[in-house]
Amino acid sequence: MLGVEWSSSELTAEKLGITEIKLSFLRENGILKPGIHWKSSPLGQKKPWNPKALYNIKICRKIINKLYYEENYDVAA
Repeated sequence: MLGVEWSSSELTAEKLGITEIKLSFLRENGILKPGIHWKSSPLGQKKPWNPKALYNIKICRKIINKLYYEENYDVAA
């Protein structure tokens, strides 16, 4: 994915208007997909078993907007 900008969970949550807890929930429950919506940060990790996540704000915004739309407008599948 050339040209993709990855951001910290703090900045991503702020830009998306949600909490870091909600962002983490979406990631941990498979709504945000690894390699597409988020990836592990390779820099400065002393605990490889608990790496920080970096997020693609643009793509995360699309899925969050879709979820919001479906929740608020009862979209039938």
